Amino acid sequence: MGGSGTAPSFSAAYGSGIIRRDYIPFLFGFFVLLGAVLAGDKVIDTIGGAVLPAEHMGIVVVSIVLLASALSIFLANLLKVPQSTSQSTVFALVGCAVPLQILDSTRLVYEMVPTWLFMPLISFALAYGLGYIFIKARHKSDSASFKKVSGNNVWKYITIASSCYVAFSIGSNNVANSAGPLASLAANQLGPGGGESLMMLLSIMLVAPWFGIGSALLGRGVTKAIGQEIIQIGVLGATFISLITATLLLLASTTLGIPTSLVQMNTFAVIAVGMLKIGPRRILSRLSILKLFTVWVIAPLFALVTAYLITVGALKIGLLTL
Repeated sequence: MGGSGTAPSFSAAYGSGIIRRDYIPFLFGFFVLLGAVLAGDKVIDTIGGAVLPAEHMGIVVVSIVLLASALSIFLANLLKVPQSTSQSTVFALVGCAVPLQILDSTRLVYEMVPTWLFMPLISFALAYGLGYIFIKARHKSDSASFKKVSGNNVWKYITIASSCYVAFSIGSNNVANSAGPLASLAANQLGPGGGESLMMLLSIMLVAPWFGIGSALLGRGVTKAIGQEIIQIGVLGATFISLITATLLLLASTTLGIPTSLVQMNTFAVIAVGMLKIGPRRILSRLSILKLFTVWVIAPLFALVTAYLITVGALKIGLLTL
């Protein structure tokens, strides 16, 4: 998950040449951990029991869910495409719950799916609207130049700070994809009154550091895919894209408790900036855009099918029972 999450947090700063790649995993990992501890509890509760009831989170079920989602995200990282860790995890939960006949689809249908659909569109609209108002309209030109901003080093620090803010928001949302099932598993093992809050904190401390490790091992290609292959982003564009997407994700975490996709919101914002810079036809015709949308569809389905097949196999050999 760290390999995929690095792109929406630091690709803008990296693509603009503001920060060295070697520094990114440390900053990313620290702020992910901070976001998970301070603002991740609601999403952890959702992942830990809203789709697949918490009382059924045994060792076999949790292992299947984490394996299926991890394989899905790993394949996306190999293709150098940032993938929604939330969607892969939720689809893995669905794939496990269906053969066990314990699927709770209420929040999935009425809260998660609408959030997944509307958040990227909101991100696109905000990025395009603000970009048009403050850049295109201000300069009264046919294309917005996001590189024609002050060369003052203050902008560099602002952009790095906004990248750290994105990492914090990722911690508030995406750490739950692993920590949620683990927290429910631990609480079930201890029984009623087993210290759910403590189990949640321990799960966060176990999972969050691996985001930094994933960033170091798998994040380079994914970061370049968003930061350089789609469009070169200047300092100002990098900063407001980070602020828009991180704020939307943090709101989804702290108010709704919905696991949602930062990478999709970030990519839609980058596309909006690209449209202002080089026009809709040129940005949408790029192969990387088609590749992104293809993987976004295939990866969650892969997680669902993988979890479903493993669960069916576990039922047949007696590792799980209905």
